[in-house]
Amino acid sequence: MAADEAEGAVLRLGAMPAHADALCVFVHGRGQSPEEMGEHVIARLRNATAHVVLPRAPGGVWYDARAVDPLSEHTTAQLAASLDAVDAAIDMAVSEGAPGDRIVLAGFSQGACLALEYALRRPGRLRGLVAFTGCRVGGASRARAAAFLNGLPAYLSCGDADPWIPLGPFFEAAHDLAQAGASLRADVFPGRAHEVLDAEIAALDAMLGQVAAHRTPAGARRGAAA
Repeated sequence: MAADEAEGAVLRLGAMPAHADALCVFVHGRGQSPEEMGEHVIARLRNATAHVVLPRAPGGVWYDARAVDPLSEHTTAQLAASLDAVDAAIDMAVSEGAPGDRIVLAGFSQGACLALEYALRRPGRLRGLVAFTGCRVGGASRARAAAFLNGLPAYLSCGDADPWIPLGPFFEAAHDLAQAGASLRADVFPGRAHEVLDAEIAALDAMLGQVAAHRTPAGARRGAAA
C-alpha cells in the first residue's frame, strides 16, 4: 500500500499496521524522496512482516544546513520540526494498530542524521536504531546532555571517504551513542560510494527481525564499535 506523493504525504509499505510484528520508520536523505528509499532500500529487505512508514520532508530537505555545519538557531528550529515529523509518523502508525513497543527508526544520509538526533534527543520510544551514513547535526556534541539509552540496539555505517559525512563526525556520533548507553555496532566500508550496500540492508533486516522477536540483535555489545 502507498500514500499519494503530495507534499508532506508519507509512503506506507510492508505489512498492514495491525498485522505487523514491528514498525519501521525510514527517513530519506537530502533531495531524496520516500519513493526512492522504498525502491533502493525497503524493496531489498527480506523482512516482509514489518509495517514501514517513510515520512516526506518539505521540499525534500529536513534542514537546510549541512550536518557538519555549526548548529544555528534556524537549523535548531528546522531540526525540531523534523523530529516532530518522525513522532507524527510513529503516532499515525501506532494509532492504526502497528506495534508501538517494537519500533525501529532508520535513515540514510540526512535521514540518518535525523534518526541519530531523534534517538539521543527523544529517547524512550525506540527498540532499534539504524543510521546509514550519518552523524550528529551541528558537529561535536559533547556539551549536550546525553540521553540514557539503556542498551538500545544501534547500527551505524559509513564509507571511509564519503563525500557528505566525514569519518570524524561519524565516529563522534558513535561515541555519543556509546556514552549514552546504546548497544552499538559500527561498520566502515572502504571505497563505498554514497549508497546502501547489501551488508547494510542485512543489518536492518536483522534488526527488524530481532526487535520483532524481542531479542537483542546478535553481535551488538554495549558501547562496542568495529
